[in-house]
This record gives sequence, structure tokens and C-alpha cells, in this order.
Amino acid sequence: MKYAILGGSFDPVHNGHLKMAAAVLSLGYDRIILVPAYQSPFKSPEQGETAELRLQMLLAAVSGDRRFTVDACEIQRGGVSYTIDTLSDIIERYQPEGKPALILGDDLASAFPKWKDAGRVAREADVIIASRRSSARTYPYPCTFLGNTVIDISSGSVRDLIRQSGGWEPLIPDGARRIINECGLYGARKRREEGGRMPESGGADFIRYVEDVTRGMMKPSRFIHSRNVALHSTDMAVRYGFDADKAYLAGLTHDICKEFGADEMREYALKDGGALSELENEKPSLLHGRAAAMLIQEKFGIEDGEIIEAVRFHTSGREGMGPLAKIVYIADKIEVARTTVDSRLRRLAFVGENGAISLDALFNTVMTATVEWLMERGLTVADETLKIYSRIHA
Repeated sequence: MKYAILGGSFDPVHNGHLKMAAAVLSLGYDRIILVPAYQSPFKSPEQGETAELRLQMLLAAVSGDRRFTVDACEIQRGGVSYTIDTLSDIIERYQPEGKPALILGDDLASAFPKWKDAGRVAREADVIIASRRSSARTYPYPCTFLGNTVIDISSGSVRDLIRQSGGWEPLIPDGARRIINECGLYGARKRREEGGRMPESGGADFIRYVEDVTRGMMKPSRFIHSRNVALHSTDMAVRYGFDADKAYLAGLTHDICKEFGADEMREYALKDGGALSELENEKPSLLHGRAAAMLIQEKFGIEDGEIIEAVRFHTSGREGMGPLAKIVYIADKIEVARTTVDSRLRRLAFVGENGAISLDALFNTVMTATVEWLMERGLTVADETLKIYSRIHA
């Protein structure tokens, strides 16, 4: 995958951010990584919203749009983050094809030489200068000028309009607008927007609906994981010739019950008619896949057997599991927000090594690494997982 990175305060995210980022895709990039700052090194703290609310608005703004992913690494680090640190972190975790691009607004370009390790940033990323305030073409390092249409919007001007109660709503993506109104952010008058009815199963509107509901059932860090699994699953489905929409839905909903209490998790899991294993009784959190497989049928009417299998068995796997279930299992284990993943596994999953790797070979490699990681730490491995591991190494 070829990635481009756009960082910012996103306080709030507005249509100018997303249109500028989307324009970069025309240069041959596959996806934009949006990185909200905890605190920008270029701005003093001001009367904006908290990092968590800015993150929630950003996630809502890109609902259903697979061109974008959101990475909360700077918020997780806290304090002031520097571009070189974020760039190095993203290269390590995402294993991009070639150099990632770094998108800069022309309002920041002239100050670039003052950035921490500016020369190293320029070497490790392909810098793209986007027009935000002018058409300035002064920049001291090799770069590409995007030549996008200037959209005269800033987060500061949007905040002013919200405080003045005038004309701001068309400037904000729908999901972010709903959060601003419902939470009364930036001085907006609190008002709850009517939720739409669930669209018929299938299609972009249905997927966006499922994403919005799923996001509302999780804390942001869990949802970022789930959405990343959905994106990784989609990418692998395309590569291996399977249904991308099914992969996205399965990845999106695989952890939808993860934050349920033990009793509620058991209640949903037992609806599949199976008994609880000794390990599931001991660790009810392991039931979240079974529970989710039942919940998505009830809540969204998802009856597709491949999606249900992928959601149900994403933690332990099972013998004879189908291609989609293998894809979601892999995506869950190598997802980019996880901090304990061997970069070699991500390289295999994202770009292959010495050519393409088959889905079965990739699954076997990830399954082996997962089981051995658990064994090294003295953690219990599910019987079904051990059966697969034994078969792989027979």
C-alpha cells in the first residue's frame, strides 16, 4: 500500500481537510493516514476541544470511506509530538510500499527548516505541498506541489461561525457535525439529530450505518482497532480475490461485543446453541467473537455465513475455516495499532516478501507466531487453536 500522511489538530475536522487529502490520492497513493495531534508544536493550547472529542469527530467524519484511516499515535503519546517521530512510527507499523508522502499546507511549508530533524523528514518522506491559503511555491527541499483548488476554510473560522450560530454546518462532514450538535461543542446549541432508519442490507449506506452504530458501542481506541482490521481485511480480500464489502463488515464488527460485561457476553454467545468450554467459563472475554456473531444477526440482519464465521472465530480460529475467516483472523493479529506485532509479519501481510505469499501460507505463519507468543508467556491456548497449530507443524 502507498500511504500519505496528513497531521493536524482537526479542531474540528472540516471538508477542506478531507478534500485536500483526497486530492493527494490522484498522485497514486492508496490511502491517507489522518493523525490528530495531542498538542501541535506550532500552536499554543487554546480554547478548542479535547483530544478525545477531536478524535471522535475525525472517526465520524470518515465513516464508510476506505480511502482514509485514522491513527491516534500522537494522542496516545501525549504532550508535543514531532513529525519525525510520527513518521518513523508509521513506517515501522504500516510497512508502506516505498516512501510515505507527508502532506503539508503551504501555510506551514516556509517554516519547515525549523522543524525537528527537518532534513531527515525530507529524506524519509515524499513531501507534498498542498494549497491552503495561497499558491506559494517556496520550499527548501525536494517536493511535489499538489496544485489543488484552494478552499478558504480553517478550523478557527469554523469555530467562530459555530459560536456565532451561522453557516457552519455545510463546512463540516456529516458525522462530525452530528457530534458537534449533540454534544454542544464550540458553543453550539445542543440538539439531537434524528437517527436514520437502517438501510437495506448491502451497499455503501448500509456499511456506513453499521460503522456508525459500531463506533457508538466502543471507546475510540477499540473502534480504531476494529476499523483498521476492516481496512486490512478489505485489502487482503482484494489481493486474494474475495468480496471486499464482506471483509470490511466482518472486520468492522468482529469486536462489537468486546466491551460487554461477562453476563451479557455469555447471554449472546449461548444463543448459538453451543456449550461453554472450560476456558470460556474461566475467561468469559473469549466469548466476544461468538457473542458478536449472534449480535450482528439480530442488530443488522447480517445472515451471510462467511461473515458470521469470520466474526465468530477471529480469536481462536477453527479447523476448516474459510478464506474470509482466515483473512479476518490475520488482520486482527497484525493490525497496525497493536504494539507487540513483529514487523516481519506485517511486511508479509501488507507487501509480501520476495513476491506474493498465498493466503494459507500467511495464515499458517500468523497462527504459528500467535500461538508461540502465547506459549512463551505461559498463557493458555484454546484447544481449537492448538489443533490448527499441531496440524500446521505435523
